[in-house]
Amino acid sequence: MSVRKPTVAAFFAGCAVATAARAALPHVLLVKLRRDLHALNAGDHRPLLANYADDAVLRFHEGTHRWSGEYRGKPAIERFLRNFTAAGLQGEIRQLYVAGPPWRMTLIARFDDHATGPDGQQLYRNRTVLLVRSRWGRIVHHEDFYEDTERIQTLETRLRSLGIQPIS
Repeated sequence: MSVRKPTVAAFFAGCAVATAARAALPHVLLVKLRRDLHALNAGDHRPLLANYADDAVLRFHEGTHRWSGEYRGKPAIERFLRNFTAAGLQGEIRQLYVAGPPWRMTLIARFDDHATGPDGQQLYRNRTVLLVRSRWGRIVHHEDFYEDTERIQTLETRLRSLGIQPIS
């Protein structure tokens, strides 16, 4: 039995496939995350939650609002996402940047969110940068950086005045 040696053409073909796959990755991730966010906006947090590792950590701006603090593990992150949907928040990923290999990938997303009250009045609007680290397709660390953190506290006050209590 003879063993074929790899050819230079096969090597370059493999390089081309790998390069094309890497170039397509940000677009594929953006499509998936937007689809999961669409479900979240409709009140279903499960598709987005499925992206998190069991031991993931989500850090959110400190304050006296329902989202404040560090959330460790999927059950805690689920509570965070349930509070997001209960508040009527709607989000949109504007841009996504991806760096690193699949076993240690960093994603930076420009994310805008807003909430509208039952009377149609805007309760909240903010711009955010999300810093996400993933390992083999699962989020292991997620941290949010808001343009105006005082708006989050104002939203909390408005939600409580509407009788929308935090989910514990």
